[in-house]
Amino acid sequence: MQKREQGKSGGAAGGAATPAAKRGRPFGSTSGSSGGSGSAADSAAPTTLLGPSLQVHSSFADQNHKRIVLALQSGLKSELTWALNTLTLLSFKEKDDMRKDATPLAKIPGLLDALLQVIDDWRDIALPKELSKGPRARTLGVNSLVTGFGSEFEALGSINNAFPRSGVGSGSSAADSLVQKNAARVRSSEWWFDEDGLFNLDDEGRAEKQQCAVGASNIIRNFSFMPDNEVIMAQHRHCLETVFQCIEDHVTEDEELVTNALETIVNLAPLLDLRIFSSSKQSYIKITEKRAVEAIMGILGSPFKAWHCAAAELLGRLIINPDNEPFLLPFVPQIHKRLVDLMSLPAFDAQAAAVGALYNLAEVNVDCRLKLASERWAIDRLLRVIKTPHPVPEVCRKAAMILESLVSEPQNRVLLLAYENAFAEILFSDGRYSDTFARILYELTSRPNNKVASARGIWGCG
Repeated sequence: MQKREQGKSGGAAGGAATPAAKRGRPFGSTSGSSGGSGSAADSAAPTTLLGPSLQVHSSFADQNHKRIVLALQSGLKSELTWALNTLTLLSFKEKDDMRKDATPLAKIPGLLDALLQVIDDWRDIALPKELSKGPRARTLGVNSLVTGFGSEFEALGSINNAFPRSGVGSGSSAADSLVQKNAARVRSSEWWFDEDGLFNLDDEGRAEKQQCAVGASNIIRNFSFMPDNEVIMAQHRHCLETVFQCIEDHVTEDEELVTNALETIVNLAPLLDLRIFSSSKQSYIKITEKRAVEAIMGILGSPFKAWHCAAAELLGRLIINPDNEPFLLPFVPQIHKRLVDLMSLPAFDAQAAAVGALYNLAEVNVDCRLKLASERWAIDRLLRVIKTPHPVPEVCRKAAMILESLVSEPQNRVLLLAYENAFAEILFSDGRYSDTFARILYELTSRPNNKVASARGIWGCG
């Protein structure tokens, strides 16, 4: 008994002799040498690693690209957040930063698909419940305890509860045992919700998924500004399908996500061929050429200035590619009507986007020029852009050249002859566009098939 008490007192004394961990020092570091070595290591750290900076070393992506892709594919909050933050810094491009030694991020294997998967995961849970697929009945291994479909925890839990243990709780009532069985079954089927690193399916989890999707779309948008990434992204069907689907659902989708998708497709438009949606490449969302153009038309009719301006610019860039004409020409009357409406807005951005798109559309074929000339208020608003004038001279020049393209068609001369005085006024008042309007008046009055043959050559072009 005395030995036992001595052992207790000795143990207590031994425990008291152990120094307690001091605040500000790692647990177990009792000597001062470790603190000195730590401070020496801090002083030896390079100055480039101190403080926040957007200038990430170019070798970082080369050394960690596999880790970044795996972090995006893991589905864990911490890993996904780290990967998105890292890619945001890597994809950020300052005005004077050419990044000639940087690796094109879209060329990293699996990176673009991993980012698109983050957006697809959000869109899967963002759909209304009535549009989601119902649960599929699984009959494989239904009579076995372990099926591989996640129900083995319920089965094993029910087996454990089927054999009550003697001892504590053996005298409980039948109702209590039934409640315990149900509670154990619920806990066993929801075991994965206890993991902090996973996204929950509640409102908080949905909000986190949405933020990750917006972050991924912002990175893809940054990718599209880099020339080395444009060709890869413009030929990546999954990327284009995801972007067009976000644009298509602009009414219900997150506004920032739609804006990023729209800016991405505008940057890729000069290299975009709509026939990719009917190609042999693997499809994920089944977007067709007609559906893609309808999505653009929906954005063009949006009341938000940033959206309809981007849609107008997108149409103007798409029509440059002759392969896209068969898909855009059926929508030309609707496009003309909306673009003419945009020219009536006081916003100079909307006027510039509309004039730029009309300038490219007027060069497509005769039918486009005839339809534009017959569009109500089209000529008046083109003249108003020139007379106001628009603060960007290039916009006024394009508006004048649109009028010149329209007057080149004999069927339009009767309509344009009513604006002869307005053309003459601009000819004598504004020297910047005098040559263009001199050619316009020459086309109107100096053709043999024109009824006003007496005015032939009076505008100095005969």
